Amino acid sequence: MAVSRYRRFLKLCEEWPVDETKRGRDLGAYLRQRVAQAFREGENTQIAEPEACDQMYESLARLHSNYYKHKYPRPRDTSFSGLSLEEYKLILSTDTLDEFKEMNKGTWKKLQEKFAPGSPEGKHPTWARALPRPRT
Repeated sequence: MAVSRYRRFLKLCEEWPVDETKRGRDLGAYLRQRVAQAFREGENTQIAEPEACDQMYESLARLHSNYYKHKYPRPRDTSFSGLSLEEYKLILSTDTLDEFKEMNKGTWKKLQEKFAPGSPEGKHPTWARALPRPRT
């Protein structure tokens, strides 16, 4: 029975899309990682709680098939902000969120990071790396 569970989870992982714009935060990538952890021995893995495993699979399968989207249809494809799905995808990408974090940092915080002690490579500008350290 563990063989069929393992194969069902593998099939679900193959079908689940991976969003490359959400590096480190994507549900598809997380799902693949968790399945690999849960089934370390592949088809030979012994499942301690088969009912919980089946329930987890059914829940994930419903999410993947958009069961709830079809069960509870929305009257419009926008939200309270009026943004489209493509605009949300752009805003929620990891690169855009990193840019927002950088923009929200104050001047003092940026200066602290720039001149923080640590390895000089990459943190300080080229001219600062060329200066000799003072002797104490």
